[in-house]
Amino acid sequence: MPTQALVDELLALALDVARAGGELALHERPVDLITDTKSSPTDVVTEMDRATEELLVTRILARRPDDGILGEEGGERAGTSGVRWVLDPIDGTTNYLYGLPIWAVSVAAEVDGVVVVGVVDAPALGRRYAAARGAGSWEDGPLGRRILQASAGRSLAEALVSTGFAYTSERRAQQAEDLRALAPLVRDIRRLGAASLDLAWVGAGYVDAYFESGLHAWDVAAGGLIAREAGAIVSMLPAVSPLGEVTVAATPGVHDALCKVLVSSVDAP
Repeated sequence: MPTQALVDELLALALDVARAGGELALHERPVDLITDTKSSPTDVVTEMDRATEELLVTRILARRPDDGILGEEGGERAGTSGVRWVLDPIDGTTNYLYGLPIWAVSVAAEVDGVVVVGVVDAPALGRRYAAARGAGSWEDGPLGRRILQASAGRSLAEALVSTGFAYTSERRAQQAEDLRALAPLVRDIRRLGAASLDLAWVGAGYVDAYFESGLHAWDVAAGGLIAREAGAIVSMLPAVSPLGEVTVAATPGVHDALCKVLVSSVDAP
């Protein structure tokens, strides 16, 4: 396990670089964003995604030049320190492109493959979420700091559940079919468009559960730690659908029931 001094150092740096990245993305956003596409016409990356990741990486390596980096836009850089940073410079790029405020800068640090700190900074919402392994998670917002605690929900029927959809039309069609089995069984469904915030909001108790297939390490690393440290269960359902693994984060009273429905919806004829 890492020393407390190392965890404290990594948390301070994560908070610093996430704040800087959020300020850049919020205040330097050009009126006409230049965009490219990746896996499909709806999978966009903006010039600000790249600029924000470059800022994050530059600041991290200036302080810790031997660390590894895994970034959504810049790929992987090997390190020698045992520490790897997992970065999503703008999670919720489509929201950001359209001027919707639900997007975030996600920064996590792993030590020997274990996530020990995570920060999800949502500057357009005026909220920042953070966690340190074994030390809980918290939200800094308009009313100050609040220690996070997942909801006390115990019934799937009364659960507010968030989810997300893939960029390709074929994958979205399959996800919509999976959702048909769940929708009648829960209180309601939300689709935010930023996985890191979905996960953080499970920890904050704003939703009772979240699930999505096809996520990457940079989608889950920081938000997953925040949810887990707030008392939520974060798990992976291996290959429960043609879309592959499904990330599930939920309050303990809802988690198992949600997983059961997700699995049975795929097994049904």
